[in-house]
Amino acid sequence: MQSFDVVIVGAGISGINAGYRVKESTNKTFTILEARGSLGGTWDLFKYPGIRSDSDLHTFGFPFHPWTNELSIADGASIKKYIKDTAEHYGIDKHINYHHKLVSANWSSQSRTWTLDVDTDAGKKKICTKFLVIGTGYYDYNKGLEVEIPGIQNFEGKVVHPQFWPEDLDYKDKNVLIIGSGATAVTLLPNIAKESKMVTMLQRSPTYIMPVESIGSLKKKMRKYLPLTWTYQILRFLNLFLSWLIYFFCMTFPEAAKKRFLKIVASELPKDYPIAPNFDPSYFPWQQRVCATPDGDFYQAIREGKAEVVTAHIKNITNNEVQLVGTEQVLRPDIIVTATGLKIQLAGGAKVFVDDVEMNLSDKHLWKGVMVEDIPNASMIIGYANASWTLGSDATSHFIVRMLKKMDKEGISQAVPRYDYSAGMKDRPVLDLNSTYIKKGALPKCGDKGNWVPRSTYLRDLYEAKYGNITTDLQLSYNK
Repeated sequence: MQSFDVVIVGAGISGINAGYRVKESTNKTFTILEARGSLGGTWDLFKYPGIRSDSDLHTFGFPFHPWTNELSIADGASIKKYIKDTAEHYGIDKHINYHHKLVSANWSSQSRTWTLDVDTDAGKKKICTKFLVIGTGYYDYNKGLEVEIPGIQNFEGKVVHPQFWPEDLDYKDKNVLIIGSGATAVTLLPNIAKESKMVTMLQRSPTYIMPVESIGSLKKKMRKYLPLTWTYQILRFLNLFLSWLIYFFCMTFPEAAKKRFLKIVASELPKDYPIAPNFDPSYFPWQQRVCATPDGDFYQAIREGKAEVVTAHIKNITNNEVQLVGTEQVLRPDIIVTATGLKIQLAGGAKVFVDDVEMNLSDKHLWKGVMVEDIPNASMIIGYANASWTLGSDATSHFIVRMLKKMDKEGISQAVPRYDYSAGMKDRPVLDLNSTYIKKGALPKCGDKGNWVPRSTYLRDLYEAKYGNITTDLQLSYNK
């Protein structure tokens, strides 16, 4: 049986980040288990037209390996190449085992080790480790979120989910209907509009869609006069600060934020184009995730008459029509794209046991936003909803390294977060969003006090990871 000090599950951006931190800062043996045949995670899975980042790459990129492409908002293929180049540059790729899917993990309090059941191309195998890192993200790679769409089974045209986009799908000169209003739908619309006859985005309720520069004017000037490393570090700090400032403004002055957001939207739409009902959300900015549109390409497609947005509920779908509630308007698409969200899944679907007792992760609380209540020697990497995912994964990776060093130094063989149910804490969501797929999902919870509060901002969480309290509510057992 193979044995490692640390096993990281997932070779996406979180797994590569964790692998680098463990390799750079410790002398631990480690491996990365990847269920698929390639690294990249999200950026290897999704192939739909225009797949791109929804965050700027200066904060989304690894802090130890600067993003040097001139684009701040980049396409999926470029991001995957960047992740691959990073893994190769630091030798992390040599630690990846592909086609290794974690099926279950069982902690033994007697031996103080995890035993992992893994499916591989060569059959089943077992791996032992002292510390487990779950870096698989939070959604199901094999199944999208199931939502009820009345009559969808009657439709005789093509029905496509973005997560499983057919490479040979021909939408040239076709009428395409996108059901949904999240980041995927906002990305698809302008890219499909380049070749289709018309694209309609059908939403039950509107979302905030804000234009961002793909190549900022400040970046152009800095690249001209400053060394590349200086440019990256300055832009990274500025984007960190500005994203925090915008979020703080939205949370503190929601009415003013909404007014400002809608003014920007109005400036992007054709003259005298009505804001309501299609672009005036019922909630305030950042109560749900704000969608980005690089250089306003979403609104450009509308201005050019290649796309439209309709706000209504679906009454029924026939063989060739989509009938809407409360209106006589009928949509006649050739292709329907169901961009209705992701299905939440933790640990890549693997079952987690402690002394042969299965743990329901969604019933548990996150300690320091990293370790799971009642589960020893394990961490879960969850990023931010209101900032780049990588920021959260990097703060988590710093915490993991600190915990590993503490355990070595003090002879600790088992570290278990214990939630005090008598302390009167209230549950809080780990991702503070009202999005449908988040509310329908089964994520762990957080508390409202001490080491159980949710993550807040990268700089604060990075400080906590490096210098904060990592003993309160943590039950420690020492080497026998």
